[in-house]
Amino acid sequence: MDRIRVVGGRPLNGTIRISGAKNAALPLMIASLLTDEALTLENVPRLADVNMLVRILGNHGVDYTLKGKRPGEEIQSGQTVDLRAERIVDTTAPYDLVSRMRASFWVIAPLLARMGECRVSLPGGCAIGTRPVDFLLMALERLGATIGIENGYAIARAPSGGLRGAEISFPKVTVGGTHTALMAAALADGRTTVLNAAREPEIVDLADCLNKMGARITGAGTSTIEIQGVARLHGARHAVLPDRIEAGTYAMAVAMTGGDVLLEGARADLLCGATEALEQAGAKLDGSAEGLRVRRNGNGIRPVDISTAPFPGFPTDLQAQFMALMTRASGSSRITETIFENRFMHVGELSRFGAKIRLDGDAAIVDGVPKLQGAPVMATDLRASVSLVIAALAAEGETTVNRVYHLDRGFEHLEHKLGQCGAIVERISGHG
Repeated sequence: MDRIRVVGGRPLNGTIRISGAKNAALPLMIASLLTDEALTLENVPRLADVNMLVRILGNHGVDYTLKGKRPGEEIQSGQTVDLRAERIVDTTAPYDLVSRMRASFWVIAPLLARMGECRVSLPGGCAIGTRPVDFLLMALERLGATIGIENGYAIARAPSGGLRGAEISFPKVTVGGTHTALMAAALADGRTTVLNAAREPEIVDLADCLNKMGARITGAGTSTIEIQGVARLHGARHAVLPDRIEAGTYAMAVAMTGGDVLLEGARADLLCGATEALEQAGAKLDGSAEGLRVRRNGNGIRPVDISTAPFPGFPTDLQAQFMALMTRASGSSRITETIFENRFMHVGELSRFGAKIRLDGDAAIVDGVPKLQGAPVMATDLRASVSLVIAALAAEGETTVNRVYHLDRGFEHLEHKLGQCGAIVERISGHG
């Protein structure tokens, strides 16, 4: 099992190229099931989750080719990927595949919309708490689908005339539910209105791609989205937007260690609440056509209270990273998690560096300390794993981060990107 070794105490200086967003690439790839023509996606990141989804889509009959690569080779950084579901060969998404990645449950929408029926395994539990699919299934039922649960599978069937446009009102903001509604309604007969829709940039990216494929979607990025269904969708070419979570993560690493880094390709407008929190903490951020420049030279880290919220609020996927930053702040900060329960598993591991953190219900109170000490630590989930790297970059001495397969799900070439900015970071292959 791979580990990452970090020797802390060095500021970051240089340029880091921001990859395509995982949270945008996955639904875009799933959208390839909506048409029998090729969907070409540019700027696809090289991640474990992306390569797993290729396998899952292949189970349904999606062929893929990589520019400059042979079929069967893993997707590389920034690759252009052609996905073509000319013929759906299987409408069942089995447990052994869906259980490896929750987002793969979203295949239920395009399979149902295009084929009229499907059988998709429920995704099961999640390390950071329950993430129910009830809202996704409710959206499909509003479009006329009949859904039953049998032996751990959702069995979905459309009415004889196909899905029908309807009003879908989500009781709370749901990214997965909004993705599902967009894909299913794109091929439904009539007009669909989605109320209390998620406003995340990844929702806008999916809507933009679907519109290129012939869909008629307006209002993406607002809380009300209108979809006029069409009879069929065609192929298209679309570039995956830059990863705001990766950009925010490296921005926090710079704020933690000091230095001056250009996050090439990053967009400040995608970070919103995180940008404000970073500036309050003492970092300086400047957006340009090249990307986002992040600096913290000379000044200490100021304590900042944050509360996670749906976009444009502070992203839950940056909460662990910001907590790591606050461990070195000159005072106490309060970090409140409102999106997922049980998303403070990194607290115990951060404490191994000498951080002082105590939990208070859905909040963590972080008392900044003058220094952190390197230690062996263990990743518990994707975002928690990179928070340990951020702490290690500022800690005195050496740190070993175990279970880095979590990191590989969402951060490509992390060691290389940090290393080219002066950090001492290396991957150690083998058991441990």
